Amino acid sequence: MEFRQLSYFVAIVEAGSISAASRQVHVAQPALTRQIKLLEEDLETRLFDRHARGMQLTLAGRALYEESIALLDARAQIKARLAALGSGLTGKLSLGITVAHLWVPQVADLLGTYRQRYPNVAFEVFPLLSGPQLDRLREDKLDAGILYLDNADQPGLDTRPLQHDHLILAVPEGSPWASKPPETLEELKDADFVWGFRSASPSYYDRMVAHFQRLQFEPRVVQYGADNITILSMVAAGLGIAIVPSASSCHPMPAIRFLRLKELDACDMPLWMAWRKSNDSPALQNLVALADSIF
Repeated sequence: MEFRQLSYFVAIVEAGSISAASRQVHVAQPALTRQIKLLEEDLETRLFDRHARGMQLTLAGRALYEESIALLDARAQIKARLAALGSGLTGKLSLGITVAHLWVPQVADLLGTYRQRYPNVAFEVFPLLSGPQLDRLREDKLDAGILYLDNADQPGLDTRPLQHDHLILAVPEGSPWASKPPETLEELKDADFVWGFRSASPSYYDRMVAHFQRLQFEPRVVQYGADNITILSMVAAGLGIAIVPSASSCHPMPAIRFLRLKELDACDMPLWMAWRKSNDSPALQNLVALADSIF
């Protein structure tokens, strides 16, 4: 018994005759008659009582008609579901984003546009620092990440550069620096700094420290924060000043002034998208393609 035979059978029942069904399904009448005969032989029962005035369903035929409708509908639903999965219209997708970039316009555009285009994808977004993102990507607990990387060569991962960030100085609104911004890092050598932990984002941390070493600048760190939001909250409370990604200024915080310095502008902090090489999810590929168009 084939789905094709069932569809022919349903067409005959609903058209009322083999000749009428032949015109509907565009199959020659003799071929249609043979397919119904083969179906009856396969099921070992008559489906129609044939007489001079036409064809009438047997009891078995009426039962098969009801089952055929259900089977053909289920088949269509399965095909549609698989087609949607194959094109990334449905499924699941988890994305990590560094905390500092949650409010960057391009990131917000990426999230909003993806949700608009693929509303049936279960889309989860996790604010995570670069270090934890890398761990989750390699442990197969995250589909993709927007994070800081030192370079494109990441074992087991595909990567795509998104944009180039730089560093920026964050000072309390009441700080003397807010009204008279420093011109060089040397002017900040005696200032109290709020700093982050290397484990939170090794690539970002090492790149920043290397830049300061080239400038022979070593900040005097008096406080540590777990992430940039925490660091900025501590700056707002007057616990010190901080150097953070320029993306942090996309989400202005009360009582904080963001200041640009040429020496901080010169520190290139590339932002990347990364995902596992083995992840062939169409929903993920749609996200990567969308990121390419936006960034």
